[in-house]
Amino acid sequence: MEADWGFEVGGDAPVIDALWPGFIDLRWTPQRANDMRARIISLPESAQLPGLATTLEMLNAENSPVWTSKCDFWPDLQADEFDPDELDAPAGHFAHASGCYIDLLPKGDLQWTIPQTAAASCSQLCVGMHAIALRCCRLDLVVRRSLIVPYHMDFGITAYFTACGSTGGNAVQTLEEALAAFAGVLCAESTLQ
Repeated sequence: MEADWGFEVGGDAPVIDALWPGFIDLRWTPQRANDMRARIISLPESAQLPGLATTLEMLNAENSPVWTSKCDFWPDLQADEFDPDELDAPAGHFAHASGCYIDLLPKGDLQWTIPQTAAASCSQLCVGMHAIALRCCRLDLVVRRSLIVPYHMDFGITAYFTACGSTGGNAVQTLEEALAAFAGVLCAESTLQ
């Protein structure tokens, strides 16, 4: 699978804000273990993209090294919003495209406090994703400043997924496969904690 990463940390670059007004805490805790799935499937994005719900559940699970603060789903990307060559798409498999993003924040208290630690995590994730035999999709990881507690900046990662296919259904199916692969690599092989 195609995967790459970069930085957007200066000036007016977006900030991952875990304190945004619509935040729904999806993290697993012993007190909320029974309603975790209900919180995840209550998200409109999960209703539109069921594979996203499964991915969010894995990324917010007890054994995950990260938690999520925000996500979105774009069911119909326009032709100028993606490059078939960057998705490793063969001819005829890029008539439709879908995308989504997930903001990731580290669970560990001292994780990603400097850009180099977030960069190392991105590099590790890209290596794992390159080993996945999946075409017509890509992952772009963007290291950003993050606000997890008031008045204290750390770093987080926004994971952007793009997938294409000969039909809208094919694009969505590939997107869900890419999300599942990402969650599997991050949760099974990660040394982020």
